Amino acid sequence: MNEYECLLQTMKLLAFAIALVVASCEAATPQLRFAWKEVDYEWNTPAERQNAIKSGDFVPANNLPLGLGRWKNKLFVTVPKWKNGVASSLNYVDLNGTSDQLLKPYPSLKDNFIPDSAKDLPSNKTIISVFRIYIDPCDRLWVMDTGLADIWGAGNQIVRPSIVIFDLKTDQLLHRYFFKLEDMKEDSFFANIVVDVDKNTCDDAFAYIPDLGGYGVVVYSLKQNDSWRVTHHFFHFEPLAGSYRVGGVEFHWTDGVFALALSEPRENGFRTMFFHAFSSTKEFCVSTELLRNYTHIDKQEAFHDFKLLGDRGQGTQASASFYDPNTQVLFYGQVNRDGVGCWNSNKPYTPENNVLIFSDPKLYEFPNDLKIDDEGLMWILVDKLPRFLYKTLDPNEVNYRIYSISAKDAIAGTACE
Repeated sequence: MNEYECLLQTMKLLAFAIALVVASCEAATPQLRFAWKEVDYEWNTPAERQNAIKSGDFVPANNLPLGLGRWKNKLFVTVPKWKNGVASSLNYVDLNGTSDQLLKPYPSLKDNFIPDSAKDLPSNKTIISVFRIYIDPCDRLWVMDTGLADIWGAGNQIVRPSIVIFDLKTDQLLHRYFFKLEDMKEDSFFANIVVDVDKNTCDDAFAYIPDLGGYGVVVYSLKQNDSWRVTHHFFHFEPLAGSYRVGGVEFHWTDGVFALALSEPRENGFRTMFFHAFSSTKEFCVSTELLRNYTHIDKQEAFHDFKLLGDRGQGTQASASFYDPNTQVLFYGQVNRDGVGCWNSNKPYTPENNVLIFSDPKLYEFPNDLKIDDEGLMWILVDKLPRFLYKTLDPNEVNYRIYSISAKDAIAGTACE
């Protein structure tokens, strides 16, 4: 082979390598499943919608999707009452429906359409304001209802925060549990929930709810129908990690423990709970054995059972996270970096092993929630929250997006694989 042929062969191999890289990048691109400029709902009649707009009970621009979760052909989407005029906080869309379809209130519009000035619950299955949800292996929907309306405005605490559980097979309310006064602090705010349960022991479920404002975690036992509060230094925010710049908006948050993610059961039958504060770049972990038995243990000794895993690096504040047992990878939203990151739990927790698997300031501006369903699909909701809170959103452009991608495909060729 002469020099020219050797060069030609080298160029062909290089072109082939580049093609493989491009192909792998394309394969790892999330699919846009739903997109809205503004969200609207399925109303009983057009007149009902018009009356709601006239009365101010429905202000389309104030309805921002935030949390999600998939069950069979339903993709649940929450719309918390950040501002006045949110018509329905708990909803779903049909997976096979159009990408900009109307949200369907769950379990009904009547159970969600509550005035911001309400003084009590019309019924036990009434939903006030929900940030995030959890769907367990027992076909149950766990809803963390803050009970707080018009959060960014006048603020009306209609009822105490509560856990609402629905049977997804029948759409019937199974149980509602209101937090005890000792579960809460003056600045408590509950915006997330994860559930620790096995499909063979559905009655023995534990829910863990982070308190991002009061810096604690509330544990709820379904079997005992009781709750208790867990405290630790690691639940606080980092003073040097409270500054953000997203979508051209600079803001400062003091949000503490926010994201909780559960591993598969370990040899002792308990899971590892990975957790981090929103305003932090560090990740921690603790065994659920400690959380479940917190009221019976020595708190001084238990203090050292909370472990620091490591630090992701500067500017890596993370929103919601989810652990995928199939890949043993922890996924999390990267709000300052407009994308999603991951960490393989079999590797040291270092910046090098925390990979930004996709990022785009236009497509993934503020990834606010992510979940992985029982088919291994990761669902990501992106909603421009800082612009919604501190500026205004343009109703003529797409503001809210939901993507899906296979978790295995998302990490292919990265340090998370």
